[in-house]
Amino acid sequence: MRKTIEDNAKRRLTEPFEIRTVINVLRERGCPNEDLPILMTRYFYVDLDTLNDVMKSA
Repeated sequence: MRKTIEDNAKRRLTEPFEIRTVINVLRERGCPNEDLPILMTRYFYVDLDTLNDVMKSA
């Protein structure tokens, strides 16, 4: 069961380009690398395998 209406509004991030874009925005706002996955999964449904690949290449 979903807890809030906000859970229904999460956008799916499955493409490397989309994930890279969000990572760049969060880094520009001062987010440390170790907090990126936590923040991204809070606001988006993220393909974690792709996220790990993008983070390794960056």
